Amino acid sequence: MKKIITSKNAPAPIGPYSHGVMMGNTLYVSGQVGKHPQTGELMLTDIKTETTRVMENIKGILTDAGMDFTHVVKTTIFLKDLNNFSAVNETYGTYFSGDYPARETVQVSRLPLDVNVEISVVAIK
Repeated sequence: MKKIITSKNAPAPIGPYSHGVMMGNTLYVSGQVGKHPQTGELMLTDIKTETTRVMENIKGILTDAGMDFTHVVKTTIFLKDLNNFSAVNETYGTYFSGDYPARETVQVSRLPLDVNVEISVVAIK
């Protein structure tokens, strides 16, 4: 059975997609950007602040699905500038405690809302 996950702890989708889709015990989380869920403010001050907001949005969706970062098995990171790779890694890494998920990081020419980083995850309960 497919279950749609909608979270008040992540910004409202800006298009026809869901925060997450649970299929059996697997959760597919849509790409999240550094937008504050309550204020709608884009947190673009610096890449670490932006990445923290992205990860907090993902955390909110995971929590609402009854999961946490220990359940994440795969992530995809999209960066507007690969020169931010180290700073994003530093912040991203604080959300995991070993047994890191599989991942790829790619540079893209543009992201929604002209943000600098977008991250999606797959988690299994």
